[in-house]
Amino acid sequence: MSTPEFQHWQSLTVRRPDDVRTKRGGPVPLTWQMEKHTEHHDRLANNALPADFKFEVERGDAGDALACLALRESMRRDIEHERGGRIREAAELGATWQQVADALDVTPDEARDLLRAWAAGQHHLYRRDVERAQDNPVGLTPEQYAAVLALLDRDDDEAVPARQERGSAPTGGLGL
Repeated sequence: MSTPEFQHWQSLTVRRPDDVRTKRGGPVPLTWQMEKHTEHHDRLANNALPADFKFEVERGDAGDALACLALRESMRRDIEHERGGRIREAAELGATWQQVADALDVTPDEARDLLRAWAAGQHHLYRRDVERAQDNPVGLTPEQYAAVLALLDRDDDEAVPARQERGSAPTGGLGL
């Protein structure tokens, strides 16, 4: 890949999680972050090789260690930020609360609490944007918020038909 954003990212020195932003301040894909982390990590791992190692290797320094710490924190935050949306997605696609809970290693009620908190935050974002007369409010509309809250009422092992994705063929169709 050789986009200007990717080239900017490759040249960026990371020392804090907030350094992990595109040129325009947007989020950096996790794959890009992991690639940069791997480069720093590999140099640090080379420090364990003997001084007389028969191949030339690049050794890590404090900057590599700091970059690893900052990148790991950035990735942790990004993954955590996506968790509520993924819980919603799993529930809407037919997963039971027990399955969601198992995937998160929590109880079904704890999984519901995670979704409830995420949905409340998303609805708050939407209301704030509407109050500020933003052109394209982000977050959950009142209707979307109500639909997410309705997911919380399902029993632990109650499966619902998966919602159909936009652009996908209807299930039970021609079988093509």
